[in-house]
Parts: sequence; C-alpha cells; structure tokens
Amino acid sequence: MVQHYLGLDIGGTKSAVILGKRMGGGIEIMRKVVLPTFEDGRKPMETLSLLCSRGKELLREENVTIAATGVSCGGPLDEEKGLILSPPNLPGYDRIPITEILKERFSVPSFLENDANACALCEWRFGAGAGTKNMLFLTFGTGMGAGLILNGALYRGSTGMAGEVGHLRLSRGGSYGYGKEGSFEGFCSGSGIREMAIRMHREQLEKGSLSEEDKAIQDFTVKSLSKCAEEGSVFARGVFSRSAFYLGRGLSILIDVLNPDCIVIGSIYARCASLFTETMQAVIKEECLGAAAKHCRIEKAKLGEQIGDYAALSVAMESSLGILKNCV
Repeated sequence: MVQHYLGLDIGGTKSAVILGKRMGGGIEIMRKVVLPTFEDGRKPMETLSLLCSRGKELLREENVTIAATGVSCGGPLDEEKGLILSPPNLPGYDRIPITEILKERFSVPSFLENDANACALCEWRFGAGAGTKNMLFLTFGTGMGAGLILNGALYRGSTGMAGEVGHLRLSRGGSYGYGKEGSFEGFCSGSGIREMAIRMHREQLEKGSLSEEDKAIQDFTVKSLSKCAEEGSVFARGVFSRSAFYLGRGLSILIDVLNPDCIVIGSIYARCASLFTETMQAVIKEECLGAAAKHCRIEKAKLGEQIGDYAALSVAMESSLGILKNCV
C-alpha cells in the first residue's frame, strides 16, 4: 500500500514543503515548493501559514491524502511538545507550536525533529552511512550541527540537546557563531565563513598582501568564494584553508570521543570537498588517536541537495511508523 506524507524543511535562508510517498522501504519525492524564510519582513507565523497553504495546494493538485506531516528544523527544539525554541538561524521562531499548527491544518499526526538528526537518519538508512553502526552527520550549512547514530540508534541525549557541536569553542578568538567567538559554527558554516572572509580581506588589504584580482573581491558568500578559489584566487583558497583547519580540529574531537565508523558532512562540504579535504585530513592525522582516525571514513552526503527534502519526509514516515520511538 502506497502512503503519502508531507514534509516541511525549515531553514535559515529558505524553507520548503515537500510531498512524497513511501515506496517499499524508501521514499520518493513527488512535488516541492520552496519559499524564502524571511522575505519582505514576513513573520514566522506568516511563513508557516504560507507553507501550509502551498502544501494544501499540492494535495489538491495530486488528489492524494497524507498519513502524517513531518518537520525538519534546526535546534534547539522540544520534539515531544512539538515546539521550535529560538534556533540561532531563525530569529523570532520562539516557542512556535509547529506540530499543533500542522495538526489543525491537515488533521493528521505531526512530528518534529532536529534537522541534523533527521538528515543523520536519512544518510544512515539510504546514503553514505548505510551499513554502519556508529555514524555522525554534520550539517555545515547556514549553521553547524550534528546528528548522532550510536549503536544503531539515533542519540538525542538527556534533554534532546545532543549534537549541538556548533557551540564547541575551537579557538580563543575568531569568527562568531552560535553565541561565541571561535566556535565550530563560527569557522564552519556559511555565515561564519563569510564573516571570516570579510575580516581576512580587510586585514590583508591593510597589509598590502592581496593581488589586484583579490583586492576586487566584494562578494564573500561561500558560493562566490568557491568560484574564486576554483579560478585560482590565493585569498579565497586561504579562507577555505582556514575553515578546513578548524573543520579538521572539530572532527578530531568527535572522532576521539565517539570513535565512529563514518562521519558524513552535508551542504557546503558536500559541494566544495576539494577545497577542504587535504588540510582537514592533515589536521586529523596530527590531532587524532591513530587507530580511531584510520577506522573513521569522512564522506560527502550522498543524498546531495535533496537531503533536507528526504529528511522532512523521513520524520513524517518514521515517526508515524513508530521507528523514532527507539531513539535514546
């Protein structure tokens, strides 16, 4: 029997509503609508109402009913109560009762899960971490968070805060992220890399160490900088090298503490792995316990740019089937 599900992927830059169906043990994406999360000063409840309306339209157009809805969103969250609790990349989303909103609009069960946890489950079941017992997933997008699969189950921790690796301080100073300078998120996220690049550009401009081409750089987004790096920009490559150094340092801590089989990294790393790998691996080799480092594979997310879509649908599907009740 084919069952249909609706997923909401709520991010700091864009959000999406996704219609999908369960096929055997997998998920097939049918339709998707994407909206900017903060367009024209739109408030959280307005964005959520718009996403619900788009979801209703998808159901009418496809002439299907759904078994459940699922939400994938950055933490902190209260998954049991279905509340979004002011994630750093979602200002204004303070105690939003997202599952109650969806239950009222769609009259089916609704479930909420941290985006890193949801992505971890997807990559573990269907992606780069398939077949492992202990796997970590790192978001490396607008922010930095982790989903932990330990001993074959999703690990949430005592208060649901496990995996907030973006809050780790890796340096006394540096880029600002997740409420502190020098944090993992400050060095390894889209916003952190942009801030770091702006500071580095200003410092090198003052020292007179930039080439004429690099002096002209004005767009410090990861997308623009990665293009510059691929075209040979010494400055842009230096930015990624610094981020890669701290990525290696952060991964080294996780490898030594958790001894995973595999670490899967999404978003920015998945798109720009060639700009990170050499420096990152050199740091891991220097910092980690040798046996743990040798055992652990570092992989790009296999599900690519659609991982957020699969994650939101997986929350709906696996929660409605009772699979996520086995989390610890």
